[in-house]
Amino acid sequence: MSKYITLFEYTQRGIENVEESPNRLDSFREVVEERGGEIADFYLTMGAYDLVAVLEFPDDETAAKVLLGLGRLGNVTTETLKAFTEDEFESIVADLP
Repeated sequence: MSKYITLFEYTQRGIENVEESPNRLDSFREVVEERGGEIADFYLTMGAYDLVAVLEFPDDETAAKVLLGLGRLGNVTTETLKAFTEDEFESIVADLP
């Protein structure tokens, strides 16, 4: 499975209803799992971003569909980084020309 680091920022609408966030996270988890993915880690953060998640999906297309669907709901905006494990990193570097 491919890994993704997703950085979330509450929209005005999302922060106005922040108490609903745990329920929204549960709903998001259901969607992720229905698409064959997993929320490996999830954090409330302080700083430039409000929330951070480590997500796993079968492929980039699935990740994009799930995250676009989440954005459409209007409670958060996201920035997603494709992540490579240490083993994948070493393999990539080893194969450099």
